[in-house]
Amino acid sequence: MNNKEEVIDYCLELGNAYIDTPFRDKKWTVIRHMDKKKVFAWIFEKDERVWVNVKDEPNLLDLMRQIYPSVVPAFHLNKDHWNSIILDGTIPKEVIQDMIRKSYILTKGK
Repeated sequence: MNNKEEVIDYCLELGNAYIDTPFRDKKWTVIRHMDKKKVFAWIFEKDERVWVNVKDEPNLLDLMRQIYPSVVPAFHLNKDHWNSIILDGTIPKEVIQDMIRKSYILTKGK
């Protein structure tokens, strides 16, 4: 998984989600839950790469950052709850999908 379209397609496959572009900067796309409107994936371009901000469990944030150098504290979000995934080809597709799926679950609400 190394482009914006693949990330968006995967996010939408999770169901009950939609694309939003809430900022003037068209380099930013967010994927929201249909019912509560909460964002679970912030997708944007920075430093000529696609980045994806995802929520994770607090005890796993640092672990993911240690395992994958392309997982860093979230750009523009709370670094105690969110990580940024830099899509540079170094993280396996399954790991990226798992991180997105966890963010989807964590932001879904009750």
